[in-house]
Amino acid sequence: MPGQLLRLSDRLLNTPLLIHPAKAQIILGALSGRIGIDAELFSLDDTVESPDANRFTGSSRRADGSSSMMRTADGVAIIPVLDTLVNRGAWLDSRSGLTSYEGIAAQLRAAGSDPEVRSVLLDISSPGGEAAGMAGLADLIRSVRQTKPVTAFVNDMAASAAFGLASAASEIVISPTSILGSIGVVMLHADRSGELAAQGVKPTLIFAGSHKVDGNPFEPLSDAVRADLQASVDAHYRQFLDTVAAGRGRKLTADMARATEARTFIGVDAVRLGLADRIASFDEVLASLSQTTRPSGRTARKGGISMSTEDIAVAAEAAPAAPIALAQPARLDAPAPQPPARLDEAVAAARLEERARIRAIVNCEAAEGRGKQALMLATETALSVTEAEKILAASPKESRVEALAQRAAAGPEFGSNRDDRPNPTARAEEGWKRAIANANRRFART
Repeated sequence: MPGQLLRLSDRLLNTPLLIHPAKAQIILGALSGRIGIDAELFSLDDTVESPDANRFTGSSRRADGSSSMMRTADGVAIIPVLDTLVNRGAWLDSRSGLTSYEGIAAQLRAAGSDPEVRSVLLDISSPGGEAAGMAGLADLIRSVRQTKPVTAFVNDMAASAAFGLASAASEIVISPTSILGSIGVVMLHADRSGELAAQGVKPTLIFAGSHKVDGNPFEPLSDAVRADLQASVDAHYRQFLDTVAAGRGRKLTADMARATEARTFIGVDAVRLGLADRIASFDEVLASLSQTTRPSGRTARKGGISMSTEDIAVAAEAAPAAPIALAQPARLDAPAPQPPARLDEAVAAARLEERARIRAIVNCEAAEGRGKQALMLATETALSVTEAEKILAASPKESRVEALAQRAAAGPEFGSNRDDRPNPTARAEEGWKRAIANANRRFART
């Protein structure tokens, strides 16, 4: 156990972390003065649940009887992203409450190459973790989503590194109480010089290379070392912002992410600020991903915030210019912060850009004959126009009969000729019915 604690402290101290500050305080408090002695907090007894213990959905058994490293349900691969995230965690048992980037990556690669998997669901509940490895895993998620939709479902928390991973998905779905954000970097340094002095211990470091022992726990940080560590934090922060922007696009640009100042947001506030796309339950998300078809115009997802193209356009036009209400801060005795003006301006600009993205996907050349899928990709995911075009081009086209039926269900088309006689909608519906009947007869003869 002391050896594991030493490895844990080595991974957490003097290294940039993408982790929620509350979790960082817990870790620092747990490690302070406990290296090599009592460590009940980190015991690996059977009372600690494994990362998979909160989900009983799906099976690792494949159709041919073989076993897979990931669970699937109706063609949906379910990959857990839970608890504290580390780059490489092979030396720790899963019951320790850690999930490794390399383990998630292995499951993603398997899902991407598995013909039985049509989409991927990231089951996220994590305060974040190590900075090293997060951006690379986010790159992999964005790569997989070019061929198969990747949905991030946040049930509880996706903070810091966990949000970085979620931002790479095709869309982010949350529960009403989910906490998202903490887009920032923190580094812990434990100065134990006072503790050792009280015990009559005076360490002597013998080294070569002027920066070899920078940040050691036996002396306070000098101004020069602090500046170097801050530069490292700033570099990881820029990479974090770029990672979020690469995944969320116009919905949450690098400037918008920076303007959050590492705050966290809850439920509807997270959706309004572009940190998430809609609100639904895990079962609703899984059911919608399992469906092979969806009706035209309006999405088939049950519950939550989900809009048609027309709804989005109207909402963007009617969006108020007033500052958006933010989630309450963690400290209950502190006043709720107001959003910076630049964040409000960036959100307004993003709305206009989002409308342009939707129109570009729906009207692109690859959307011809695939109107229903194009509308789904435009309104239900954060895919770029290029990514959506790739998925559409690789998908089969709808039949003419199905396309006619979709147009009839949508009612009179915008800009069509119509007179002032009563009940024009009913007349248009009858006209489409006749057109479909004629098409069916024509196709039956061929």
